[in-house]
Amino acid sequence: MKLKDLIEHVRTSAQLAAVLEASGWPKPGNVHRTIDHSDARYEHFLAGSIALGSSIGEAALKGYMVAQGRLSISKIGVGNLVKKAVQAVSKSHKGGNTHLGICLLFVPLAAAASKTHVEDGGILLNALRKNVDEIMRSTTPMDAAEVYEAITLVSSPRGLGRVENGGTPDLYDKQARRKLLEKGISLFDVMEDSSSYDTVARELVTGMEVSFKIGYTELVETFKRTCDINTATVHTFLRILSKVPDTFIARKIGLKRVSDVKKAVKIGIEETAWISEMAERCLKLGGLTTQEGAALLWEFDRKLQSLGKDYNPGTTADLTAAALMIAFLLGLKF
Repeated sequence: MKLKDLIEHVRTSAQLAAVLEASGWPKPGNVHRTIDHSDARYEHFLAGSIALGSSIGEAALKGYMVAQGRLSISKIGVGNLVKKAVQAVSKSHKGGNTHLGICLLFVPLAAAASKTHVEDGGILLNALRKNVDEIMRSTTPMDAAEVYEAITLVSSPRGLGRVENGGTPDLYDKQARRKLLEKGISLFDVMEDSSSYDTVARELVTGMEVSFKIGYTELVETFKRTCDINTATVHTFLRILSKVPDTFIARKIGLKRVSDVKKAVKIGIEETAWISEMAERCLKLGGLTTQEGAALLWEFDRKLQSLGKDYNPGTTADLTAAALMIAFLLGLKF
């Protein structure tokens, strides 16, 4: 595959994954093609899904250059590319933070995809995951500083909470950038420190374990069985949600009780365990492939939507999008 075609394949895989994740319906609690939230519409997610493409293409180019020995792996600039993607998404619509988690996952995945293609003559599953891990472990303090800036561009202190006695600077510490650079705290270090209470962070220090092992597996198996990409997307969302409590919801719920995000997420997970249980019940009844499963799924969506935007499984959506991108990188057609 020529470089131009490789970059286009990676970029298109990312954009298509983000669009299809946003379009999957019904994904309980999320904005989807039949549900808007008060602060974000379905169209905002479509716009952001397209807007992140340029940064993803640049990440693919950087991964290609690393594989050819023309660029050090630590010079990919994961943090800068995440920030550029977040800025592009923000410029594309007025719907707020729609793609932060996706940008954090897609950038290293894009660089890993082109690196893998050059090194292995194609994009292979195990090699792709290995390269995601290698890229993240090679990130720098500058990457961390850039990601801090990206997060603060689209998030509020109230929504993120504070970390008491954390190993890394607080996101809204005015001296955070200086502290990260002076202490040599890399993006991998930051994500590792956050991994106990944030699933996206945990993905980035485990070679995207959930996206590859749970999400991708469910997606491919369901698509083979149903030949329906929407059913595969929704079932992937449900499978991840049933196995991994959504830390976006947990943080929102827990921060109503305490300001320390670690304690908040622990409280939130305990209070929202029923959400994962409901997702499991939907799958056991067949999900979208049976009348009983579909009925319960719509009831589940109505329940979460009625509770408000704090009950939006946003992290689960991010991991579902990553699973879709992996599948498209590996050649899934629908």
